[in-house]
Amino acid sequence: MTTITVETDSYSTARQIADILDNKKAEHITLLDVSDLIQITEVFVIATGSSRRQVLTLADELSIQMKAADHGPLRTEGREDALWLLIDFGDVVVHLFQMEPRRHYDLERLWGNAPRLEWEPATVGEG
Repeated sequence: MTTITVETDSYSTARQIADILDNKKAEHITLLDVSDLIQITEVFVIATGSSRRQVLTLADELSIQMKAADHGPLRTEGREDALWLLIDFGDVVVHLFQMEPRRHYDLERLWGNAPRLEWEPATVGEG
């Protein structure tokens, strides 16, 4: 697994999204650079919520904050059951899972050739 540090707008956006999710207590946040593997987006941000309610809260907070930054979502899919909620920001696609569907679909394995982007969660006690 390769880790890259090259900065582009999509990488900055992905890190901003990861920070928002981390602030709302999302777990197991992973950023994958899929730009060389598919043509429709640059980065996948994958995160887990502990329940349907938390997955929906993560999606709502992400939508609010990204709209405020003039980068609102193009579309959202999966709100009904919120087992796997997809939020498309164009250059970044966010996959929000509950734990069991995340284990089942295992996107990190499926996209195993995609380099992981460096990102560190906020230090406990910050913010």
